Amino acid sequence: MVDLESEVPPLPPRYRFRDLLLGDQGWQNDDRVQVEFYMNENTFKERLKLFFIKNQRSSLRIRLFNFSLKLLSCLLYIIRVLLDDPTQGHGCKELNRGCSSQNYTPTKIDWSPIIWVNRSLPLWGLQVSVALISLFETMLLGYLSYKGNLWEQVLRIPFLLEIINAVPFIITIFWPALRNIFIPVFLNCWLAKHALENMINDLHRAIQRTQSAMFNQVLILISTLLCLIFTCICGIQHLERAGNKLTLFDSLYFCIVTFSTVGFGDVTPKIWPSKLLVVIMICVALVVLPIQFEQLAYLWMERQKSGGNYSRHRAQTEKHVVLCVSSLKIDLLMDFLNEFYAHPRLQDYYVVILCPTEMDAQVRRVLQIPMWSQRVIYLQGSALKDQDLLRAKMDDAEACFILSSRCEVDRPAADHQTILRAWAVKDFAPKCPLYVQILKPENKFHIKFADHVVCEEEFKYAMLALNCICPATSTLITLLVHTSRGQTAPWEAFRHLTGTKQTLTREGQQSPEQWQKMYGRYSGNEVYHINLEDSTFFAEYEGKSFTYASFHAHKKFGVCLIGVRREDNKNILLNPGPRYIMSSTDICFYINITKEENSAFKKQEQHRKNNESKSYYHGPSRLPLHSVIASMGTVAIDLQDTGCRSSSGPTLTLPSEGSKDGRRSSIAPVLEVADSSSLQTCDLLSDQSEDETTPSDDDISTGLEYAKGYPPYSPYIGSSPTFCHLLHEKVPFCCLRLDKGCQHNYYEDAKAYGFKNKLIIVAAETAGNGLYNFIVPLRAYYRPKKELNPIVLLLDNPPDMHFLDAICWFPMVYYMVGSIDNLDDLLRCGVTFAANMVVVDKESTMSAEEDYMADAKTIVNVQTLFRLFSSLSIITELTHPANMRFMQFRAKDCYSLALSKLEKKEREKGSNLAFMFRLPFAAGRVFSISMLDTLLYQSFVKDYMISITRLLLGLDTTPGSGFLCSMKITEDDLWIRTYARLYQKLCSSTGDIPIGIYRTESQKLTTSESQISISVEEWEDTKDTKEQINNRNNHRNSTSSDQSDHPLLRRKSMQWARRLSRKVPKHSGKTAEKISQQRMSLYKRSERQELAELVKNRMKHLGLSTAGYDEMNDHQNTVSYILINPSPDTRLELNDVVYLIRPDPLAYVPNTATSRKNSFCNTVGQDAREETQL
Repeated sequence: MVDLESEVPPLPPRYRFRDLLLGDQGWQNDDRVQVEFYMNENTFKERLKLFFIKNQRSSLRIRLFNFSLKLLSCLLYIIRVLLDDPTQGHGCKELNRGCSSQNYTPTKIDWSPIIWVNRSLPLWGLQVSVALISLFETMLLGYLSYKGNLWEQVLRIPFLLEIINAVPFIITIFWPALRNIFIPVFLNCWLAKHALENMINDLHRAIQRTQSAMFNQVLILISTLLCLIFTCICGIQHLERAGNKLTLFDSLYFCIVTFSTVGFGDVTPKIWPSKLLVVIMICVALVVLPIQFEQLAYLWMERQKSGGNYSRHRAQTEKHVVLCVSSLKIDLLMDFLNEFYAHPRLQDYYVVILCPTEMDAQVRRVLQIPMWSQRVIYLQGSALKDQDLLRAKMDDAEACFILSSRCEVDRPAADHQTILRAWAVKDFAPKCPLYVQILKPENKFHIKFADHVVCEEEFKYAMLALNCICPATSTLITLLVHTSRGQTAPWEAFRHLTGTKQTLTREGQQSPEQWQKMYGRYSGNEVYHINLEDSTFFAEYEGKSFTYASFHAHKKFGVCLIGVRREDNKNILLNPGPRYIMSSTDICFYINITKEENSAFKKQEQHRKNNESKSYYHGPSRLPLHSVIASMGTVAIDLQDTGCRSSSGPTLTLPSEGSKDGRRSSIAPVLEVADSSSLQTCDLLSDQSEDETTPSDDDISTGLEYAKGYPPYSPYIGSSPTFCHLLHEKVPFCCLRLDKGCQHNYYEDAKAYGFKNKLIIVAAETAGNGLYNFIVPLRAYYRPKKELNPIVLLLDNPPDMHFLDAICWFPMVYYMVGSIDNLDDLLRCGVTFAANMVVVDKESTMSAEEDYMADAKTIVNVQTLFRLFSSLSIITELTHPANMRFMQFRAKDCYSLALSKLEKKEREKGSNLAFMFRLPFAAGRVFSISMLDTLLYQSFVKDYMISITRLLLGLDTTPGSGFLCSMKITEDDLWIRTYARLYQKLCSSTGDIPIGIYRTESQKLTTSESQISISVEEWEDTKDTKEQINNRNNHRNSTSSDQSDHPLLRRKSMQWARRLSRKVPKHSGKTAEKISQQRMSLYKRSERQELAELVKNRMKHLGLSTAGYDEMNDHQNTVSYILINPSPDTRLELNDVVYLIRPDPLAYVPNTATSRKNSFCNTVGQDAREETQL
């Protein structure tokens, strides 16, 4: 055993355990060699180079020591000059015995005072020591930086100056007789300047920061000027030792007077060497200083372009936000500044703009205005560079707004740039809140980490879709997300500081038109939030139902409660329904003119006394504590039927016959806690379920049976799953093509399909993923099945299979390849019997040489549609909001010209929505996505605005949250009479919350130029008959107290329009007017007949029936506008469309009913969830 152990050789110290396990016993013959790397850096020269040159911190210390050494040598020279007396001996006893007795004469110069000086022994020792150290350091650095060219090292100016100043002192060590010889040590100031420049560069390297080039250039200029003056002072003083024997102060005085070009002449050089030195120094100054000033001016201009830096001290003491854009346009800048500074608590914020392009002339002029120049800072730079982010102090910013360039032709590329900017900012400043605008929905999931994201195409298509079923939804959302002028504006803050008494009224209040006053007054409503326990509006409704709180808050204060959020839940619930009980910790979201914190409350009795003669609310800061609460019918003696309206019947439930005995019809009260026996919230769903379980004969004959479920396929990642009407089986792709027959059907135009409901046509360039968001809201589960409109996509380019996979599950969705430029394509897709025509702005035309010309093609095409199909409701998207004035353009319409001048006046007054009175925008027939930029800006103050807007548009669906819909007031509904009674009726029956009214009234002013020029006398003669006709056929659009004022207002409106137009003379005969009217009507009739004949001929040529084409029915003489959260005593009018937030029908459905009604969800819905989770 011992022998065996002794035979085992010991393991080597470097033997690996792996070799032992593998049985490798070849260690004795191991030929491996240990290799050491970077041996070249272990040499003595490399180590010195690492210490003196390569290492940043040690090199900085060497530069600082060298700079201090040069300053010390200059200081020793000044001490030597102060201790030296030119009248005594000059230290030349050994070489020139008689030099002390020589005196200066004008014709002969005594050179001994110039060559010799008095230098004490201690001073000499210090100067020799400094010279030895300087020379050794210079030789060492020259050796370390030697690269093979010796003359390049020797002939450098710093090296030559070092030799001149150091070598003579070393010679005096070995030759004591030369100890007092003059040595121009003052030239070391130039070496100190050179060392200072190197030291600044090493300082930048060491701290990893780049100081401003302006700072470096100013430092070089100052040091050059000081070196010139110091050299001139010392040179003149020394040379004048043989002349006037000037002191240092006299030389300083002479140099300052000379360089400043003053030249008093009291001190002048006497000998020619000093005069020659002055000439040389002036020539050097004339060459060197202009070069320095030129570089400084160039850097100053470049700094003006780039914007400089945002100081660290200001970033730590003041608050600022950063705006990152690809290119800054004046419209974008003003929209951001007006919306951002419209909030009072943001008045002290700074805005730092980071843009890679140079500031254009318009932006520069705006930023020079004192109101913006003090708090807007423009920096030219890229968000992808940490240096530029550091200049903007991104890590200290309160927020960063990253906006995409929507005018780019390549919109995906613009999104890619936005994504990289967002990543760069998040990497540099992880704690900085990000507000990102993206264009394409498929790119949204890349920036999920951002705090707030607005996808342009998502919002655009969802808003255009809702415009088709809830008219003017785009205008409603735009007005809600804009800050009204009634709120504190930047100029209003200045007014408060200066004590100006002038007040700013809301838009349209100076107009004699009643509809403009009402429209402008209620457009100031916005969405605000407050805690329930801290609120005067809602605190008393703790423990009450949501609908009870909403109705009574509107009845008492005029505020509209639209949603809540639990303290422990991040989801906002819009109108959670009557079964939701308010808690003290709830956050309430409401619509009002101003937030509660800025409101003043008055007692009701005092308010009645102050407003006896006023019947409607107005004013920028008062609350509508109305005096008509008693007439609302809040207490019902006999309870009426509270059933919901059916999906097919658009009228409210009429009161029973017993109530028609002469007294006012009563409405059931809104209960504090929901009662299931009297509240039928789910009637909408039950009606639809009946349709599903018992399909009609038409459905059976056509084989169309719909189910509800989640779409099985989503075209992009990140889309919110929505419960929709779907088909049991997907439609073959060939059947989706509207204008071409296939083996399944032979239809080739929309008329042949025999649709029951009118079409919705969407004209777009390509079938992008955002178009999916147009279809989903129109097929949402809460839309009644019988009211679904067929959707036809009129595309310039064929869609890809990816998009067709997404839409083939939706019922009655078709596409057709064509263009709105082609009349045949329009007729084939069914434009003659379409309910709405949606024209989407084309991406290829969004960029133009002249910015505002990007909409030219769209505007002209829509104008053609407007002339050919005047009865068609056209909804248009534009790139620039300023081009809205060209929609449905009539060159000779004086009323439109009057509105144009009103728009200019409102813009001069500082309105953020000066175009709001344009008839197409007020009616919701035109929309620009740039108007929703303010949604992103407002989210900085109101972080809930994006969530609320997405819920209203149906982009997000939260369980228990309601949805936006509308109802139309018919003749059977006019018994409700006022908005307050409608509010009560809806809350007590269906649980709906009304938020506004879309009103359409006949335009009493005729639109032709000849008709509007009727004289005032003729109007007064005929106003009685017209008044009788209007009272018999039309309902008025104002409150009850304004009924008697309408003829006068109309007369004033006519005068106002005629005065602004200035087209017609004041006095004209009745005969001439009638003749002009007849000629104009004949002209218009002939033009319409010609266009109608053209359309009918094309329809006959295509084999289409002309029965549905009505060329004379148009909407040219109507005015449509929105009243957001109108006052309770507002009268309801015939054909008013009321915007409602309806409770979620699925929120209170029993489980058994859900399984019975949604049987299709078990099959298609599961697939949908799998797709959306991807």
